[in-house]
Amino acid sequence: MMDAFLIRALLAGLAVALAAGPLGVFVVWRRMAYFGDATAHAAILGIALALGLSLPLVAGVLVAALAIGAAAAALSDRGHAADTALGVLSHGALAAGLVAVALSGGARVDLTAFLFGDILAVGWADVAVMWAGAAGVVALIGWRWSRLLTATVSDELAVSDGIDPRREKLILTLAMALTVAVSIKVVGALLIGAMLIIPAATARAWARSPEVMALWAVIVAACAVGAGLWASWTFDIPAGPGVVCAAAAAFALSLGLRRP
Repeated sequence: MMDAFLIRALLAGLAVALAAGPLGVFVVWRRMAYFGDATAHAAILGIALALGLSLPLVAGVLVAALAIGAAAAALSDRGHAADTALGVLSHGALAAGLVAVALSGGARVDLTAFLFGDILAVGWADVAVMWAGAAGVVALIGWRWSRLLTATVSDELAVSDGIDPRREKLILTLAMALTVAVSIKVVGALLIGAMLIIPAATARAWARSPEVMALWAVIVAACAVGAGLWASWTFDIPAGPGVVCAAAAAFALSLGLRRP
């Protein structure tokens, strides 16, 4: 029988896989990796906000991720300056968050856990919140799936079909903020981007359709969670980085087995 904390960790990791899989395919297709990092790094600002206002950590992370995500979405439309602006926003949000946490009572918070994750420490309440958030992400993306696909293929095609590309980008921003809030305790702010990108990039080599790619991204992420937890238990390594290493190993394996 598995210990209760391992069961909680597995369930938490599977919630992250469920949220990150379908969202990650859009991150890969739209080349939003840096955008995802900016949103994830804002999680530390959210922790400071929650500490300062005595809010639940998930609420603070969600508000900060939404704010930075919206700012990043606005800046990403500004030509060649977008990468630079996103870089400043990403690293600035992370640094400002670390300073803010220190000034607002950082002694009460293990920042390492929020930077790199502490999946083995999640409780049943955390698991419930994570699954609720993951269900919200899946429902949101499923509701807008065809519109998001059209806007991803071409802004002009989306407009001709009566779809506002900016609105679809804001929906992706909301989904990303929810995913960050769900994932912060599992893989941490510095590794959330990896769980968005690596499983989707792995699935891309095998999928024949967008729907199949999203499904395979969830499967790869779930397998990475299981393998990372096993490695953490067996070799006494940090669980969050272990999960990401397992996902990276799956990507490397897919390169060797890619179909012609």
